[in-house]
Amino acid sequence: MLTGKCALVTGSTSGIGLAMAKALAGAGADVMLNGFGDKDEIEATRKSLETEFGVTAHYNGADLSKPDQIEAMMMDAAAKFGGGADILINNAGIQYTALIEDFPPEKWDAIIAINLTSAFHTTRLALPNMKKKNWGRIINTASAHGLVASVQKAAYVAAKHGIMGLTKVTALETAESGITANSICPGWVRTELVERQIEAKAKEGGISVEQAATNLVSDKHPSKQFVTPEQIGQTALFLCSDAASQMTGTHMSVDGGWTAQ
Repeated sequence: MLTGKCALVTGSTSGIGLAMAKALAGAGADVMLNGFGDKDEIEATRKSLETEFGVTAHYNGADLSKPDQIEAMMMDAAAKFGGGADILINNAGIQYTALIEDFPPEKWDAIIAINLTSAFHTTRLALPNMKKKNWGRIINTASAHGLVASVQKAAYVAAKHGIMGLTKVTALETAESGITANSICPGWVRTELVERQIEAKAKEGGISVEQAATNLVSDKHPSKQFVTPEQIGQTALFLCSDAASQMTGTHMSVDGGWTAQ
């Protein structure tokens, strides 16, 4: 379905981002990974994408809190892809929890920079090439927290609400161009980011990690099940399909019923 297309997925060396990269590669897209992690493990992941799916895979380690590194990454994608990314997935994200009055300003700045501002920079730099081709897919990983709030997550909730607003503006400005812009709103996905929250709750409550995980997901998901990274990957793949060509400026909730309550 995506043979001949090129995709840049930020925050894709693990978790949801890697699952989305794999889904796109499985459909024939060449991909560029981005994110932090062990250098050898990232290289092994890059090679495995090429071997398993027969596509070309690249890696760029840009720090998305730094606009100059984002610009360099987009130039790298343009050089390696021969023009730029046809599919841009803004997935990179970090988390920190504290009450507003205790929230370190530097943590606020970092979360807004990586979870929201980086998506503005990648989008503004990707759009000219997409407009030349009259085709493009921009997918932003928002969250159930783009629709509802939770305590102690001021920066994360603000960033995710913001990225949904950015998605809508992008969609309106590109509505006649063959480009779509949508966001995916996952609920609890048991990634490394969530695992740290589970471990903290286990320690705080003096319970096992598995019991803390059950309590966490049951509190929000009527389904009482975690969303899997692979389910998010397939959602992203659908948004790249012809079936979704008239879906733009909207969000897809994959949250076990969380935001239906």
